[in-house]
Amino acid sequence: MANTSTIAARPTVAKAAARPKRAPLVTMATLNTIAKNLIPPVVVLVAFLVIWELLCSRPGAGLPPPSRVVTEAWDIIAHPFYDNGGTDKGLFWHISASIQRVALGFALATVVGILVGTLIGQSEWAMRGLDPIFQVLRTIPPLAWLPLSLAAFRDGQPSAIFVIFITSIWPIIINTAVGIRNIPQDYRNVSAVLRLNPLEFFSKIMLPSAAPYIFTGLRIGVGLSWLAIVAAEMLIGGVGIGFFIWDAWNSSHISEIIVALVYVGIIGFILDRFVAFIGNLVTRGTATA
Repeated sequence: MANTSTIAARPTVAKAAARPKRAPLVTMATLNTIAKNLIPPVVVLVAFLVIWELLCSRPGAGLPPPSRVVTEAWDIIAHPFYDNGGTDKGLFWHISASIQRVALGFALATVVGILVGTLIGQSEWAMRGLDPIFQVLRTIPPLAWLPLSLAAFRDGQPSAIFVIFITSIWPIIINTAVGIRNIPQDYRNVSAVLRLNPLEFFSKIMLPSAAPYIFTGLRIGVGLSWLAIVAAEMLIGGVGIGFFIWDAWNSSHISEIIVALVYVGIIGFILDRFVAFIGNLVTRGTATA
């Protein structure tokens, strides 16, 4: 009987042994990677807040400590979606208005910048004619364009969009032109053998080859766009994070300014990461990280 039971149990043991072991959802390697990426910035942030608290808690300090910032600006932190009409809105609506302006101005700069950069990179004559002009124009500070755009458009909204456009277009043009000039000659020879027309050469050879350079310019451009809109909104007024900061300064609400600056930094970081993510998808990881 014992032998019969042993023989009968063998198929069950064999089936159990044949079952693959389930991999754990979280491995030690994953935890180590998370810890390496998370602990250093958390430690630095805590140290910064502690130093800030100690320095600004002294009598006569010009800036409020973090504890007072949270207390004084709690209303705008806890209620970002309120809308009382006019410019009396929560931070969400101010940031949303700024992002919409950046999206439109940056989209226009992307299209024009890639086309002009392609022309400069592909044509020696265009490079010699346009490059000196662009090198001069790109050194003009963004806010210096604002009076001219107000005189031309006579409205704050298109003027702000123009400032974003003219600020972000230069790195896109320059990086696109560099990418086009660095297309390997073998690619050009292949296009000649295949007898690609100019549109096919542009879409199948130029853009894929220059994509890492283009997305480097786009990341620089979107950062400059966010900087430009905050500064421009301080002057043109209306709804926007730049106007919110300037209005808080006029009302002596320093804590609200600090909270708004934190939001500005976070949104700028998200925009940069978003463009980098799209670049990695398009270039399959060859874009600059």
